[in-house]
Amino acid sequence: MRQTKFSALRGAALAAVVILAATAAIAEPRHGIAMYGDPAFPPDFVSLPQANPDAPQGGSIRLGEAGGFDSLNPFITKGRTATGISGLTVETLMGRSYDEPFTLYGLLAESVDTDEARSYVEFTLREGARFSDGSPVTVADVMWSFETLGTLGNPRYHAAWKKVASMEQTGARSIRFTFNVEDRELPLILGLRPVLQKAQWDGKDFAESTLEAPIGSGPYIVDRMEPGVFISYRRNPDWWGKDLAFNKGQWNLDEIRYDYFSNPQAIFEAFKAGALSSYREGNAAKWLTNYDFPAVTAGDVVKSEIPHGRPSGIEGLVFNTRKPLFADWRVREALILAFNFEFINQTITGGTQPRIQSYFGNSILGMEPGSPAEGRVLELLQPFAADLPPGALDGYGVPVSDGSPTNRKNTRAAAALLEEAGWVVGDDGLLRNTAGEPFDFEILLVTGQDEMASISAIYIESLKSLGITAHVATVDDAQYKERTSAYSFDMTHYIRALSLSPGNEQLLYWGATGVTEPGTRNWMGMNSPAAEAMIAAMLKAPDLDEFKAATQALDRVLVTGRYVVPIWYADVSRLAHRKELKYPEHIPLYGDWLGFQPDTWWYEAN
Repeated sequence: MRQTKFSALRGAALAAVVILAATAAIAEPRHGIAMYGDPAFPPDFVSLPQANPDAPQGGSIRLGEAGGFDSLNPFITKGRTATGISGLTVETLMGRSYDEPFTLYGLLAESVDTDEARSYVEFTLREGARFSDGSPVTVADVMWSFETLGTLGNPRYHAAWKKVASMEQTGARSIRFTFNVEDRELPLILGLRPVLQKAQWDGKDFAESTLEAPIGSGPYIVDRMEPGVFISYRRNPDWWGKDLAFNKGQWNLDEIRYDYFSNPQAIFEAFKAGALSSYREGNAAKWLTNYDFPAVTAGDVVKSEIPHGRPSGIEGLVFNTRKPLFADWRVREALILAFNFEFINQTITGGTQPRIQSYFGNSILGMEPGSPAEGRVLELLQPFAADLPPGALDGYGVPVSDGSPTNRKNTRAAAALLEEAGWVVGDDGLLRNTAGEPFDFEILLVTGQDEMASISAIYIESLKSLGITAHVATVDDAQYKERTSAYSFDMTHYIRALSLSPGNEQLLYWGATGVTEPGTRNWMGMNSPAAEAMIAAMLKAPDLDEFKAATQALDRVLVTGRYVVPIWYADVSRLAHRKELKYPEHIPLYGDWLGFQPDTWWYEAN
């Protein structure tokens, strides 16, 4: 088994914190920009540390995806988009280094300029930047892309666009955006907006799903595809950016292909049979027991564990609080108490996985479970004290069971909370409210979510002891997207990966507009002025200490809102792959996340 040492990752994390702690004003165009302080690398850097600039070019990787796709436009709400379109074929003005919390370096743009208050940002395009059809990337393309995405694109683009007061061309290759609010993250957010070719969309409805691939400036172009079956990307030999320092050692493979299967088990079986090149194992117990097939024992398949220093994020079963059934926090707390995590963890993973304690756990941004709010965190939350959920100020920890199948202590506590909230067990053994309506709900899952189905089955049995009836509804991928986009569910599987530099995307996750606006990521339907105030404080924070306090305060609001029944997280990623597939020895701070596989991997035959 190949294991990468964690010492290098810890060193990278320490260096990142040092970089964040420094503050510096940007007074002239520069090659990069950091959320706080200066970029780690000078203008003449050779390559990103997580890439191997001497990596050989060629070969291919074949990966598996569950479900299907019916669209090649990932920038709108409609349709189920093929994996890889945005990341492989389309570029942004700046590119992210995943060895730093949040730092960007020039990609389509050769430089970035902003003031100390970050009231504006100006980008200057590289003279040689080209789309895959050979046409130049122009200021007009940037202006059209940003306005179109901000008005017709997916809601994730809308919030930042509303903060742009003006957009103007300031030179043959330069463009300036002036902001109407105080938000230090906005220059970086715009630096990561996709740049599309304006001419391709003339006379077309951008908001409609399509199987026409976007003309981008990225390293790959769509080569072949069959909707819902596979999509293959071919490296563009005429890619304009192949010699940029930012790209050195990245995008080494000639072909990247995604094959689609009905469920994760089918993907694993295809990998075992040699049809796929790599498989990401999410179950620690299976990692130890299911990898004794011939290709592993012969050494043709390698097992690699990739550590990381990013927050745990949140994963579990989310309550849709738009439903009256889950509107009361006491009901949600009762159902969290009824979830026998310790028993479920032992049954499903052999007890190997740590439980998620907070949304930003496993990082300096997370709250301390069970501890009261203090210092600046308390100051930020105090104005909202009267409306905060219990535990936000005094301290809260996710309930722990004794690990036995009965979970009696927590079940009694859950029953008491339900009774306090107006739910009583009737003569028929069913829990009912004062109107006589039974406590009955549905857990929505996608076909192939076998592990979540097993978790839900154990959970449903536990709920029966409280008089609660729950059942699983399994739908296909397309139906699941349609229902979650419209928030048409009671409870469903929920996962949100979070970074070391949370910002504007937090409003998309937890903002009040998502209560009614379809297509956001606020699946729980939370409407919290305190959460929005903490996000605003994060965006205005002038230094790391203020930013950390605001994020820890937001974490308290999220956790004590009891919106999700949390399960576990992985402090390492587990990747099984063909021995010919290699990755650099230096593991980035974010580990196996965006920017890792297939971005920095290469093919090297014996």
